[in-house]
Amino acid sequence: LWMGGGAFNIFLFRQFFMTIPYELDEAARIDGASNYRIYWSVILPLSKPALGAVAIMSFIFHWNTFQGPLIYLNDNSKYTVSLGLSMFRAPFGGTPWHWYMAASLTVIAPCIIVFFIAQRYFIQGIVISGVKG
Repeated sequence: LWMGGGAFNIFLFRQFFMTIPYELDEAARIDGASNYRIYWSVILPLSKPALGAVAIMSFIFHWNTFQGPLIYLNDNSKYTVSLGLSMFRAPFGGTPWHWYMAASLTVIAPCIIVFFIAQRYFIQGIVISGVKG
């Protein structure tokens, strides 16, 4: 599920593109722009909120993925951070919980940083794609 491959992402893009007025395409076509030029100069700049929302959700999904790497990876040195965090616990008790919580905060920090950097696009992309009219 890359950035545009999930069903939710495709639906989000579709709903967002449905809100863009067709008159912008017509005006660009009257000015002599090709389809690629219309997409690059008109549609793509307007779709930054939807792209930002999908980028944030894709990053968080791929950062937190657990089952796929657990199935495919068989070398401990190549484990993802979520697998490494699960291996941090002691199997029969005795888990140092204060270290475990510190490691959990370290693992979740990139997701929080990415969200706060792109928060404006995320909120705008969700709000605009859900409004019809």
